Amino acid sequence: MTTHEYEKTPLNRIKRLPKRGAYDAQSIFSIVDDSLTCHVGFVDHGRAVVIPTIHARDGENILLHGSSKSRMIQHVAAGHEVCITVTHVDGLVLARSVFHHSMNYRSAVIFGSGHLIEDKDEKMKALEIFTEKLIPGRWDDARQPATNELKATKIVSIPIDLASAKVRTGPPGDDDEDYELDVWAGILPIRTVFGELEADPLLNKGISPPQYLLDYANGK
Repeated sequence: MTTHEYEKTPLNRIKRLPKRGAYDAQSIFSIVDDSLTCHVGFVDHGRAVVIPTIHARDGENILLHGSSKSRMIQHVAAGHEVCITVTHVDGLVLARSVFHHSMNYRSAVIFGSGHLIEDKDEKMKALEIFTEKLIPGRWDDARQPATNELKATKIVSIPIDLASAKVRTGPPGDDDEDYELDVWAGILPIRTVFGELEADPLLNKGISPPQYLLDYANGK
């Protein structure tokens, strides 16, 4: 289990409500691992750009992939810095006053600069990490990338140089005098759930969903 903390600097220090901040790797990694997507921010030709994409974590590194023409991939491959953010909204917090309405959330902000993975075996391993993060068990079940597909895919690895997490949990915090108001207050939880599996119309007859997929869809 990773237990170290990231250094606090003016770049990653939580300034607004610092008591909600965390800098330990375990908290940050769990937020990153629980999300299927992230947002990658960078400066391209003097303009700020934020790209939504899928990601995976390999130890202390964040993996991103895309085509060779992707400006995000080109930016990282050139060694430039990026800021990666991950956010989970866990609930709407309804207070007695409009001012104190909020959200329960978990978020992580990561800073680093990366490099292109060029070794074939390392690229295959990275693609396996991506696939297994999306659907555990899928890599050994589906056809793996062919040589031309591997060439068409670029993967970058970004060591986590600095990072911080920010989390809000619990009920609303109203002003003392507002607790006497006859207004409902509490939390409306938000959860992401999988729906029913939908087979490809072109699926060969007699093929049933694999058990690992059924287990994953049912939260096992």
